[in-house]
Amino acid sequence: ALLLDTWTFLLGGLIQTFAYNIYIVILSRFIIGFASGFSSVLVPIYLGELAPPTLRGTLGTLTQFSLVIGILVSNLLAFPFATPDSWRILFSVTSIVAFVQLLCAPFLLESPRWLLNRDCKSQKARYIIKKLRGLRYDHEVETEVSHFISASKVQQTDVELLKDEGKSSGGGPFMEMFRDESVRLLVVSALVLQMGQQLCGINAVFYYSTTFFEGVIPNPLVGTTIVGVVNVVATYIALLLMDKCGRRTLILWSSGGMFICCIILVVALLGYFSHFVALLAVNLYVFFFEIGLGPIPWLIVAEMFDAKYVAIAMSACCQLNWACNFLVGLIFPYMKEHLKEYSFVPFAFVLLFVFIYAIVWLPETQGTTPDELQAALVSKNSMVVYHNMDIENAHHNPVDMEWRLAMEQLKQEEELAMQEGTYDYGFKPIS
Repeated sequence: ALLLDTWTFLLGGLIQTFAYNIYIVILSRFIIGFASGFSSVLVPIYLGELAPPTLRGTLGTLTQFSLVIGILVSNLLAFPFATPDSWRILFSVTSIVAFVQLLCAPFLLESPRWLLNRDCKSQKARYIIKKLRGLRYDHEVETEVSHFISASKVQQTDVELLKDEGKSSGGGPFMEMFRDESVRLLVVSALVLQMGQQLCGINAVFYYSTTFFEGVIPNPLVGTTIVGVVNVVATYIALLLMDKCGRRTLILWSSGGMFICCIILVVALLGYFSHFVALLAVNLYVFFFEIGLGPIPWLIVAEMFDAKYVAIAMSACCQLNWACNFLVGLIFPYMKEHLKEYSFVPFAFVLLFVFIYAIVWLPETQGTTPDELQAALVSKNSMVVYHNMDIENAHHNPVDMEWRLAMEQLKQEEELAMQEGTYDYGFKPIS
């Protein structure tokens, strides 16, 4: 699939490079856009299947880091090649990068999960797992293989069950997620963050940054490059913050900071602040985006949903994200033409909505599993009191109560034995 995507990039790049009119350029951009959307789904899945669980979050953020570095490089290449005589050289970069990737293709490893799904006795899968994990002994490899096979069986069973439930209810798997009360808020939260990521206007800055900086600084391309540098630096800072701060906290800082930057930017464009303040507001806007609304909407999907829903949720989020991306790219020129200095006001309203949603409804996902998160939401909803009646405590299951009392008693006995020094830890002290 990766090779097919690379060939698609190469084809689109060649058509773009040798285009003889604007219609051929549009066709080539459509092909490259298709390849970009394909890779945005394929690459995270591929890395997730190769990486150990402890590195999946890091590699996921590094993917975003690589993307922003690519944006910065394209900005730098525009200085010598974005001219009437050299634009074909700039367009050829897509083909060159795709060709280099094809040369590196022999070093790519096949997904061991995909190989084991086709043949659970695959020796190639075992060789790849041994190479990726740095394992030395066969029994270690077989243990890892059993984890892959068990996870795949659970996921296949859950997906088949979800399809059957969707067929019986007549709404399909996606609608079945909305009917499941334990994940309904999670589905809405994931979709709200995806919409917020695009409708906050970040791509309006990247797509039309050169026209946006006209009149603000002498060379608008310089402003675009400065934004690209800030983008890279902010993404690196996000790498450092991602595992230290909660997802909800970073979303609040991100949406709140971007909202304030939008207000400052509009006021600066109205002439109340200098052009330097406008440039500073745009760069802070990009910075706040990259520490929250940039990476988190993609990371949080895997943290919210278990194997039963994660593939469907990721697919729905990706489609919504690209649809909103297309919408912003399409309508922003008209917004800029008609709203002029107030063109960022609609984005400010979107950011305000995301900020309020994060305060009121968005759950914290850091440090929790999807099962724990869903259980916490069910418990939170069940503790609502109606007409002075506590629904959660109104009816107790006798078996559950007996089990809780037995576990509490066992815990007390173990703590007492630890205090007296008679607790059996399962091993003998070295004499």
